[in-house]
Amino acid sequence: MMDAIEALLTRKSVRSFTDKPLTEEQIEQLLKVMVAAPSGGNRQPWRIIVVQNQQVKDELAKAALDQHFIATAPVIFAVCRAPEESAARYRDLGRNLYSFQDTAAMTENLLVAAHAMGLGGCWVGAFKDKEVSQILECPPDVYPVALIPIGFPAKVKGKPQRRPMKEVVRFIR
Repeated sequence: MMDAIEALLTRKSVRSFTDKPLTEEQIEQLLKVMVAAPSGGNRQPWRIIVVQNQQVKDELAKAALDQHFIATAPVIFAVCRAPEESAARYRDLGRNLYSFQDTAAMTENLLVAAHAMGLGGCWVGAFKDKEVSQILECPPDVYPVALIPIGFPAKVKGKPQRRPMKEVVRFIR
């Protein structure tokens, strides 16, 4: 398996998957990596829904503004936030900021680990929130923030160009 730096620098979004399924061990490893993500005050205000049912994957793809590639992955990890768990300690900051940051860290862990394992995935945030909540049968206090299709890459495109460091980095010394 590749080291962390290599995985971070070479990971890219994958939107085309083979039909090879993930093993239970691979899914379990990805879940372990996800819940190892940092969270503000260790509140862990997240829920993960692992979707393997084809009908549900098709419904999610439709609710994700017809991004049909999502349904072609063997697994979709739905990352959800439980903002009141952060708000219990951090009030509005926990509810409106930390719960998003924490689920974003979890999502990045998933994508980098999947890449290191020879898998591919894509961070999908464009979807109809209420519709996805209904499809996933989320409780009223849990909200989906990302749908992450994961599978074996069928087609790998080149890594997109990044902005030059001088445009995005400023030092205060």
